[in-house]
Amino acid sequence: MAVDLGFAEEPSNAAWLSNRYFPSKLGGQPAWLELEELPITTQLQCKKCQSQKAFLCQLYAAYEDEFNFHRSIFVFVCRNGDCQEANKAENFTVLRSQLPLRNKFYSEKEPSEDGDPLPAIPSPKKLCAACGCFAPHTCSRCKSVNYCSGGHQRAHWKQHKPNCEAAKSVVATATLPEIIFPQYEIVMEPEHASEVVEKDEEECLAEYKELSATGQTGDLSDVSEKELDKYFGNTDASEDKAFKQFRKQTASEPEQIVRYKRGGEPLWIADIKDTIEEQLQALPSCQHCQGPLQFEFQIMPQMLVLLKDDNLDWGVIAVYSCARSCQIEGYVEEHVIKQDIVAAAT
Repeated sequence: MAVDLGFAEEPSNAAWLSNRYFPSKLGGQPAWLELEELPITTQLQCKKCQSQKAFLCQLYAAYEDEFNFHRSIFVFVCRNGDCQEANKAENFTVLRSQLPLRNKFYSEKEPSEDGDPLPAIPSPKKLCAACGCFAPHTCSRCKSVNYCSGGHQRAHWKQHKPNCEAAKSVVATATLPEIIFPQYEIVMEPEHASEVVEKDEEECLAEYKELSATGQTGDLSDVSEKELDKYFGNTDASEDKAFKQFRKQTASEPEQIVRYKRGGEPLWIADIKDTIEEQLQALPSCQHCQGPLQFEFQIMPQMLVLLKDDNLDWGVIAVYSCARSCQIEGYVEEHVIKQDIVAAAT
């Protein structure tokens, strides 16, 4: 299976990124797929600082079976810099949701993209005015605006105050940059193989040694390995081979923010033995069906440029999901591994 690359594009109209159109998107508020069994507040709460995690992105990734006709993966992250640890992903939450073709939320007909976009399909559950997640709390004064937490109510108060005091049931929609990331559409395209296949430095060195042994390299037969390195680039072990491969693989499309390859392997940015080998060897089972997990997609470091948040940093965010995408109701948590360029301190 080929790798699909995701690129961020500014939407011509943000309404095209609503749940009605089953988007893949970065930032903004989540475009929930299943609209009744939304994740509860504690499910999206950071276990370290108790803050609500921010919606990072979602990918629409349907399977070819009846109960996976519509399928989306949602990624959330705690934005508190103190909650980040090298090569640990506790500050992330990944959720899977899916629906059959015939469901009570969406038409069986493919949504038309002609004309102006239609409004989002509303959820019967109350959503937070600040972040768009499930909101069990209500403004005690006007009783018309809902929030997932006290923190988000305080952040939204400056916008809501004029309407609240006027007893208007109006929800302000201005962006809250401390809660909401800038919004982009994620456009997926197949990765194109490079026309020029670069050989690995060790492979080149081995070829020259073989030619040297047959006398086909002339005077190079007596040149030391150290001298040969001058011809084939720096083979200093201080620069990790995985990082070199990562740079080479992404050089032709440096703006990619997602790599999708269900059932494939991630493109790691550092040596797994120095970073995440134990985590890979101890991958858990699916929380719902206890079946095996498989790699589905990874988030690239280039996404950080778009987020405009100096508290966040990562090398690779690798998402592992149920290999058969088992039938669920609502949302189920999947597994994520975060790999950083610098190994965790020991």
